[in-house]
Amino acid sequence: MINFETRPEEYKHWRLEIEGAVARLSMDVQEDETLNEGYKLKLNSYDLGVDIELADAVQRLRFEHPEVRVVLVTSLKPRIFCAGANIYMLGTSTHAFKVNFCKFTNETRCAIEDASAHSGQRYVAALNGTASGGGYELAIACEEIFLVDDGNSAVSLPEVPLLGVLPGTGGLTRLVDKRKIRRDRADVFSTLAEGLKGKRAKEWGLIDGYFPTSKFQESVNEHVQQLVKESGVQDQKGIRLNPLEVEVNADGREYRYVSLKLNREKRYADLTVRAPEGETPATIEEIEQLGDAYWPLRAYRELDDALLHLRMNELETGLVCLRTEGDGANVLKVDETLIKHKEHWLVREITLYMARVLRRLDLTAKSFFALIEPGSCFAGNLLELALSADRTYMLNSPDEEVSVATSEMNRGALPMSNGLTRLQSRFLATPEKVAEVFAHEGSFDTEEAEEAGLVTFAPDDLDWEDEVRVAIEERTSLSPDALTGMEASLRFAGPETLDTKIYGRLTAWQNWIFQRPNAVGPQGALTNYGKPTQAQFDYKRT
Repeated sequence: MINFETRPEEYKHWRLEIEGAVARLSMDVQEDETLNEGYKLKLNSYDLGVDIELADAVQRLRFEHPEVRVVLVTSLKPRIFCAGANIYMLGTSTHAFKVNFCKFTNETRCAIEDASAHSGQRYVAALNGTASGGGYELAIACEEIFLVDDGNSAVSLPEVPLLGVLPGTGGLTRLVDKRKIRRDRADVFSTLAEGLKGKRAKEWGLIDGYFPTSKFQESVNEHVQQLVKESGVQDQKGIRLNPLEVEVNADGREYRYVSLKLNREKRYADLTVRAPEGETPATIEEIEQLGDAYWPLRAYRELDDALLHLRMNELETGLVCLRTEGDGANVLKVDETLIKHKEHWLVREITLYMARVLRRLDLTAKSFFALIEPGSCFAGNLLELALSADRTYMLNSPDEEVSVATSEMNRGALPMSNGLTRLQSRFLATPEKVAEVFAHEGSFDTEEAEEAGLVTFAPDDLDWEDEVRVAIEERTSLSPDALTGMEASLRFAGPETLDTKIYGRLTAWQNWIFQRPNAVGPQGALTNYGKPTQAQFDYKRT
């Protein structure tokens, strides 16, 4: 079972050092400390375990070290920054693991860009040696890239010429969308296994600068200090992210505010999020005192962990039924506080994190049904769970209260990968309905929610159990491959962004390519990498 929790004291592959407003995040992969057996992590190549640590570091820098203005990403190994994802790891992994591995690494790089865009933590890549494949994709997720000019070091994306696959962490998209590199040059670069060195790499826009070995560290440090000076001093005091408390059993996972119940024999799971109980903090002082125990941060950290567990460890669970429990009024009070104090750094980071977790749900290759029943609290930020679902079922009962409610958090604080809110994405054809939803006074009962377009079906209490049961059985009987493709196509209507291109386009292509004989067959490029035999391709274009 893969565990996604770690902390700096337990890192095996990264060293995190904080010096005032500068954080140095140094890659030093221990080749024998692999997540699985059968390969060694040479040349700072990485597997999922390496990236779990990186994701943790990015997250902790935002919450525990808000004073940091610049994050310098570099390597402790001489003449090598990062050789990218370990090829032997990929070659021996299952198809599902490869796809989920790429998706997680993509989310980590998007989190780096999110920190640069919203948290004032600028990431700078100091490439003290060659950065190839995923190593360059890590660098290109940073705002700036500087390469040592030692006559050998280069940047490259060699996946197409060497492995018969695509750069799996958004490299192609970031070349043309983020760094605005000409298409013809990007074509050459992406088919040139050896990559490009300092001068040419700078001319083509692949890096922002290069320095000779003798002046590399000094020049990078000077630039970092200039960035710190421009950003100004930040004197916020961070909060500690403590380990999650989770009780694991054969049938699921139980957290403080989240429950995951696995119905493995029926290939679906119940994922329940509970509202806060009692009085909720109303002031910054109260929030800071609670730290990571504050409901929105703790509940969404638990939800994040449960989603990652479902992705990597419960592959045959094809459907997740989203449920909520508790007092929706308490959820709405939390939302009021988050909106009121949205300019405070900690509230900002909590809200940004909630948005990232909801996007993780959007990007998860599982079907999601939201079930709204008596005792549910799909209100405000938790209403986003229902809006994220592929379908929503809401009980229509004359005898019991069943309702949903919006808050200011639904207006734009928790955007999807396409840059729209979930309500905007829902009503692309009738955008006026978004304003109508917010104009509604109070909560929506079932009939009002159905009329407003907030739910898919509203069975009465006589039909509820049978209709939900049949829906679950029908969904779990369909092809998981077809469902993944269908859901990924339907979830991101509207404008295309760098993120939707990476997850909708790249993930879909890579999912297909990872199964093709040209990549993973007996004569495939990925299979034959590092062997005396050469790849043999079927040259028919499809």
